[in-house]
Amino acid sequence: MLDRTGTKFSHVKPGDTPWKGGGLRDFFLYRDLGVADATHGRVIAHLVKANEAPVKGTGWHRHEAQFQIVYMTKGWAKFMYEDQVTLVEAGDCVHQRPGIVHYLYDYSPDMEYLEVVGPADFGTIDVEGPCEVPVPAAWK
Repeated sequence: MLDRTGTKFSHVKPGDTPWKGGGLRDFFLYRDLGVADATHGRVIAHLVKANEAPVKGTGWHRHEAQFQIVYMTKGWAKFMYEDQVTLVEAGDCVHQRPGIVHYLYDYSPDMEYLEVVGPADFGTIDVEGPCEVPVPAAWK
């Protein structure tokens, strides 16, 4: 079903799409929520969860995106946003302004978050960091 903009109706249930590797980070698993297809690539929405313990994290980077939010559904993650340590816990929502330099460096074994980004095929660029990053805690 399409509306006048060409955007499709989409309804995805948890069993409709499996957790998959091969996304932006190999230490995470991703579950597509059908939004990129429904919006013809204008927006992507997916769930992201920890797949293995943090070793080096994401590294410093920025995204070429017009819009990005992270909504933590389970567990926690520690980010550096520029030179600020930011603990994001279940229930927290972060709007990552376009171009912000950041680094996800630590997370709980049960970490899971919803990420919504526009456009769906956003770019990621590795950059020099503005400061040192704390060492992640080891999973027990």
